[in-house]
Amino acid sequence: MSRRPAPRRARQLPLRTHWIVLTLLLICLTGALALHGYTNHLFGHAPDGERQAGGSRSTVPAAIAAGGPVIDAAPGGDRSMRPKASTIALTFDDGPDPEWTPKVLDLLQRRNVKATFFVVGTQVAEHPDLTRRIVAEGHQIGVHTLTHADLGAAPGWRRSLELRQTELILAGATGFRTPLLRPPYSSEASALTDTEWAAIRAARRAGYLTILTTLDSKDWRRPGVDAIVANSTPKGTAGQVLLMHDSGGDRSQTLAALDKLIPAVQARGFRFTTVSDSVALPAPVLRAGTAERIQGLAVIGAIRLSEGVLAVITWLLYAAGALSVLRALTTVVAARRHARERYWIWGDGPPVTDPVTVIVPAYNEAAGIEAAVRSLIASDHPIEVIVVDDGSTDGTADLVEALRLPGVRVIRQPNAGKPAALNTGLLAASHELVVMVDGDTVFEPDAVRWLVQPFADAAVGAVSGNAKVGNRRGLLGRWQHIEYVVGFNLDRRLFDLAECMPTVPGAVGGFRRSALQRIGGLSDVTLAEDTDLTMALCRDGWRVVYEERAVAWTEAPASLGALWRQRYRWCYGTLQAMWKHRGAWLQGGQSGKLGRRGLTYLMLFQVLLPLLAPVVDVFALYGLVFLNPWRVLGVWAGFLALQVAMGLYAFRLDGERPGPLWSLPLQQFVYRQLMYLVVIQSVFTALAGNRLGWQRMERYGSLTTPPGAADDLVGAQR
Repeated sequence: MSRRPAPRRARQLPLRTHWIVLTLLLICLTGALALHGYTNHLFGHAPDGERQAGGSRSTVPAAIAAGGPVIDAAPGGDRSMRPKASTIALTFDDGPDPEWTPKVLDLLQRRNVKATFFVVGTQVAEHPDLTRRIVAEGHQIGVHTLTHADLGAAPGWRRSLELRQTELILAGATGFRTPLLRPPYSSEASALTDTEWAAIRAARRAGYLTILTTLDSKDWRRPGVDAIVANSTPKGTAGQVLLMHDSGGDRSQTLAALDKLIPAVQARGFRFTTVSDSVALPAPVLRAGTAERIQGLAVIGAIRLSEGVLAVITWLLYAAGALSVLRALTTVVAARRHARERYWIWGDGPPVTDPVTVIVPAYNEAAGIEAAVRSLIASDHPIEVIVVDDGSTDGTADLVEALRLPGVRVIRQPNAGKPAALNTGLLAASHELVVMVDGDTVFEPDAVRWLVQPFADAAVGAVSGNAKVGNRRGLLGRWQHIEYVVGFNLDRRLFDLAECMPTVPGAVGGFRRSALQRIGGLSDVTLAEDTDLTMALCRDGWRVVYEERAVAWTEAPASLGALWRQRYRWCYGTLQAMWKHRGAWLQGGQSGKLGRRGLTYLMLFQVLLPLLAPVVDVFALYGLVFLNPWRVLGVWAGFLALQVAMGLYAFRLDGERPGPLWSLPLQQFVYRQLMYLVVIQSVFTALAGNRLGWQRMERYGSLTTPPGAADDLVGAQR
């Protein structure tokens, strides 16, 4: 086997730009969802006449309460106006509606009648063409707020938002602006309350005239055509402002009533007209300025974009939910079958008793190397141990040599990287069966024996052992323990069953030396040399299996920073290996199984699903604010229950106590997001074409329990 050259130290490029981009995307996403939530889920859907005004009227001027429906609450003095005698200002609220507004306009055109349409801003944004038609046919436009909000009950900031944004939307849709306002849920002047009067005065300061009503057709109740006609017919000759609706549901009764009302009232000498004409207001509708039109178009575009964003997110949520459930069902079903079938497979023939070479690549492993080596020589299977010191500067090699342990050799070499150290160990190995182990890992006495039993099958080229987290104290340790048992080990059972194992972990893995020689040893072109090696073996036709009884205890990162660096390297290296071996998708045999099963699984559940996670979390916040929070919490609780059920089953399969699962809800809020960010960082790094340098994990020397005391070790770490 040829000695591989030392990997070049890659120039580290700054990776801040993509975080800025991601942050901006999340801000835009949050803004789009907030806009959609405001314009849709804070929309006042109750009909105008359904709410009965109540409350004090002590601040409403008597002249206003007894006056006309057109109110000018000017700083110089409040005044109101009434329509001219025998005049009906025909008004329509809540539109435009894509079904009913065109029919109303057609009827008015046939009858040669002009009206005033008090439109809702969000409806205008949805149907700007209808709004333009209203204006083009000579009708008048008025403001009915952005979301049909109750201005009397709204705080000042919302009143301003409702009016200003509707005005901008009208400017963007039609090129005109209007000072005419009809507050939703208003009626006659005599019904004004103190809060409504305060809203009218605030609107006047913003430049609006308030238009109330004198006749309510009550068409929102759908009482029947004749009842609507009766409600809309004046009793005398006094001028009226008539309220009808062109949106808000089925308006067929409104249309039929209007077709009967217009000729009947005209026969009595009444004239239908707009609000401004009925009180002789000088042309209230004015052309909007260029800046207002541009702003209005931007608001319309933002509202439409928010609709599109929500539609996309909805489909992504369905995809994320389906992937989560599919992964849970697939892994549990596979694990159940694996647990039933695995134990007897390697027990049919005689046990494998061939001696084994254990290779320990070591770079500055002084903190934990003694415990690792002592646990290996306590093995109940014949082994030799080769510690390859890869240019350590902390005395790792000296420490091992000072132990003077039988069967342990130390090879020193200049620092060349982990793959090179492992290749050096392979060149020096005395036996066909080889076990590779990290310098921070402690083996159970029977781990090597169990690890080599699958080699009784000549088709097996590598075996993955069962790596467990040893330093489980604290939340971070518990969360990694859960991830190893529920995530990694369940996945390995599935991969074993599907014959597409993508990774034999560096902590505990067995190999045929001849298989490694046939593929040229370990490569240094990726940062996940264990994944790259495993995929190469699969593509060479070898089976890779999982032996859960081969237990080794590994030292997990003890800080978020160390965890980030480790998982970043793992994830980025896995992406490199997936890209390197992408040709397996189109091949047959073991290689095809790796490609179409293993790589597809990794792409769906370890790349795509994490990339969807931030969208899911943002939408969950959206749901808590704008939707039914109990329903959102119920869905979250359902997914958490699914995770707990998976955890309980996985812990039982692994012979672990379920106690650490109490921290699973907290894991969903902190640890899960960290892992998702790792995937995002890795994908951005890969897409940017940056090469990530080797990032060695800090060692703590926490695994010091004497070999052979497995039960004590488990108990102490729990």
